Amino acid sequence: MNITILRFDTIGSTNDEAARQAKLGAPEGLCVVASKQTAGRGRHGRVWVSEKGSGLYFSIILRPAIETRFLPLITLMTGIAVHDTLSELGIKPDIKWVNDILVKGKKISGILAETVDTPTGLAVVVGIGINLTSRNFPPELAATATSIEAEAAHHQEADVEQRLTGLLSYWYETLSGADGPDEILRNWKRRSTYFSRKPVRVTTPAGVCEGVTDGLEENGALRLRTADGTTRVIQAGDVELLRVL
Repeated sequence: MNITILRFDTIGSTNDEAARQAKLGAPEGLCVVASKQTAGRGRHGRVWVSEKGSGLYFSIILRPAIETRFLPLITLMTGIAVHDTLSELGIKPDIKWVNDILVKGKKISGILAETVDTPTGLAVVVGIGINLTSRNFPPELAATATSIEAEAAHHQEADVEQRLTGLLSYWYETLSGADGPDEILRNWKRRSTYFSRKPVRVTTPAGVCEGVTDGLEENGALRLRTADGTTRVIQAGDVELLRVL
């Protein structure tokens, strides 16, 4: 995948700009990067704090040639790439299903994948936010979020970006290969403590349920084993770790 960077000092949302570029025919591999977002967002329209110089705000256009049922694996693939980027900086991250990267239980990165219909076919815009510094965190985030600056001895934004684009290319090619979905699942399992035996509460559009994680379906959906021994398959939801007393 050929990577092309389109840079902005300030932008509303890198995902929105990438979607606009995709509809105009931009090729796979175009990355929109901004120093600041004025309308950054996460899943379900949540605000993503995007102060200037505080994070890497990054969205990439993909035009995947994989079966539609495997499209959710793009988020897992991206999680692996972010995990490995942070690992190369000497950080020990964890992946919380489905789109959060944690360090010592605190969020350091989030992922937002959105499909876009374009004149040349379906595109997927993958937005990635990585906290570079904690200095501009609002008070309500201080206890739940962390940053590369807080966890690594040295870092430079350009180095983080370069590592991330290289690893995204590698894992995207892996996903696109003959055994791609299985490879992504195997590698996600190795990097996430949330894969199995994790006590969690999951909030879904249908309600809230609790149980223990029990692996993933072939499309990346989460299996949850409840107290009565039944298994629920969660296609979308917010996962919260349950503290064992």
